[in-house]
Amino acid sequence: MRIQKYMASAGVASRRACEKLIEDGRVRVNGRVVNRLPAWIDPEQDILDVDGRRVRRAPSRDRAPRGRGPAGSGRVYIALHKPKNIICTTSDPQGRRHVLDLVEPSGRPGRIYPVGRLDADSTGLIVLTNDGELTSRLTHPRYAVTKQYRVTVSGKADEDTIERLKRGIYLASRPPGGAESKRSPTPAARKARMAAVRVLDRRRAAQRVERTTLLITLREGQNREIRRMLERLDLKVRHLQRIAIGPLKLRGLASGAWRYLTPVELQRLRRVTGLTHGG
Repeated sequence: MRIQKYMASAGVASRRACEKLIEDGRVRVNGRVVNRLPAWIDPEQDILDVDGRRVRRAPSRDRAPRGRGPAGSGRVYIALHKPKNIICTTSDPQGRRHVLDLVEPSGRPGRIYPVGRLDADSTGLIVLTNDGELTSRLTHPRYAVTKQYRVTVSGKADEDTIERLKRGIYLASRPPGGAESKRSPTPAARKARMAAVRVLDRRRAAQRVERTTLLITLREGQNREIRRMLERLDLKVRHLQRIAIGPLKLRGLASGAWRYLTPVELQRLRRVTGLTHGG
C-alpha cells in the first residue's frame, strides 16, 4: 500500500498533506526516514511514525463510514488544523484565504461550514460539517462543550492572575475599537470566566521578559474572549492554539491539514452534546 494512502486512512491528514509530510522528511518506516515518493508500506509488518509518533490504522469495521453520517444523510464531518492568517468563513469579499481553501473539493461534497470560529491570528482545531443540529449544540452555552487552548503569553502570569481568570472578568458584549476599560462593568458588559487554567511552562525570554504557556479550558466564549481577558491583566498573547473541542483532539494533525472524523470520534461528539446516549 502507498504510504500516503495508509497515513490518510489512519486519519493523519489528507493524502496530499501526507505526501508533503513525507517529502519534508517527517515520516519514518521501521526507524528509517522516507522522503521520496512513490513509497510503499506493508500495514501488517511495517512500523510507521510521523514526527516521532506511531501511526496506527483503526480496524476496518471502524473505518468504513469515516467522516460520514448515517447512510443517505449526506452529512460530512471534518477536522482541520487552521494555520495563522486563515479566516474562519466560507468565502471572503476581500479575497483572503479561508478554511474551505484548505479542503480539497472532492472532500467536501455540497456545502459545509466551520463550527464556531478562531480569529485569523489563532491556530488549531476547527470542525467543518453540514450538520446543523450538531453545530448548534457544539456552540450553544446550554450544552457547555469544553474547548481547550494552549496559550503563550508575555508578562507575569502568577497564581493570583490565574485565580482572577477563573473567577471571571467583565467584558463588553461588543468591544469598542480601543482598549477595554479596566474599571467596573458597564451595563452592556458580562462576566467571562475560564473553566480551568493551568501553567504548562514558564521561562525567561529576550530582555528577561517572562513568558508563560497556559492550558486554558472554556465552556462558552465571546468574541476573542481569551485575548481580551488576558489583555485586561496586562498579558500579551504570543501564540494561541485550540487543541481540543470536547473529546475531539488536534494531536497528530499537521498545520493546514484536514481529515474526516472517525465513527468513534463522531459518536463521542454526539454523546457530549446529548444527541446520543450510552456509556
